[in-house]
Parts: sequence; structure tokens; C-alpha cells
Amino acid sequence: MTPSTSLHPSETRDERCMTQQPILQTQRLVLRPFNLADAPDVQRLAGAREIAANTAHIPHPYEDGVAEVWIEQNAVSFQEGKSLAFAIVERQSSRLCGAIGFGISIVNVHAELGYWIGKPYWGQGYCTEAARTILEYGFATLGLNRICSNHFARNPASGRVMEKIGMTYEGCLRQHFWKWGKFEDLKQYGILNREWQMQQENRF
Repeated sequence: MTPSTSLHPSETRDERCMTQQPILQTQRLVLRPFNLADAPDVQRLAGAREIAANTAHIPHPYEDGVAEVWIEQNAVSFQEGKSLAFAIVERQSSRLCGAIGFGISIVNVHAELGYWIGKPYWGQGYCTEAARTILEYGFATLGLNRICSNHFARNPASGRVMEKIGMTYEGCLRQHFWKWGKFEDLKQYGILNREWQMQQENRF
């Protein structure tokens, strides 16, 4: 699947396979593929305890070599059409400040949105700006039918990002995730392609 081709359940796996990840731009940010040169910044930013505490799978401590393996796995998963991960980079400084991406279910034509922003860049609206752009990419370019996301109930700031990009709160999965010796509630959000299109029309 090329970036200009939409997902459809009737396509074969080879036809759906993405060949080149695009570079997306916002007013302040560039969303681009990760490369191995990003590994030290990924380790430094994602290695903060505050980041690991609010995400499902980021390890803490963040050991040497983990970032390199993750970046290489991203490239493979993209080629297989399973997921895509963008580095969130400031346009002016070219500094890496976070990550955002999709886990894709081709059969169900939907994706799960995930993201993190490094602690030095909190409070600047970068996450909302990046999420709004990748939402557009998922619906307008990939042709997804649904995009969902979730967050730990104790992290309402992530839920506010989902609300700002037009997602609807769909419910709470009680004690759904085991994190650091404790069951965590997950709050679920989602948006359909037709809902997103209506929101775009109402903007003008």
C-alpha cells in the first residue's frame, strides 16, 4: 500500500503493504519516520519515569539499545502494514520532542492512536497539533473507517487531547491493564471517518 492508497478489506496483503512512510507537516512540527540517529533522544525523553508511567509498553529504566531495536522494529512493522510511528520534531529547531503513530488493523479498517511527548515539551500543545494531523492522514489518505485511543484514568491530560481532536468518549474499561503492580482503568475514545468528515465540513 502506498501512502496515497486507502485501506480496504478486499485488498490482498501485498497490495496493502506500505512502501514509503510520508513526512507530514504542521504549523510548528514535522512528523517524519524515525531513524537510528534519533535513538539517543528517544532514550533520553522516553526514559523519563513520567513517560513510562503513563504509557502501556515503554520500559523504565530505559536501557541502552532499546531505542535502536524499537526504531528498527518500526520500519519492519510499517512495511508489513501493521503500524506506523512518526517522530514529532520541532520545525524551527529540528529537535525531537515525542512520538505518535497508529497500530493498524487492516481487516477491520481501523487503527489505534498512541503518542508521547517528552517532558521538556509539555504544555505547548504539540501533542494535539500532531494528533490532529495524523488523524487527517488516517482518514483522508489511508481511508480508515475508525480511529480509537485510550488512556489511564489517572492521566486526564491525555483524554483532553482526544477530545480536542474530535474523539468521543466511549466508556471506561475497569481494571483493564496491569501496570507496575496495580490494575489500571482505561478510558476509551473513538471517532469514525464520517464523523471526522462532518467535523471538517462544519469548520468552514
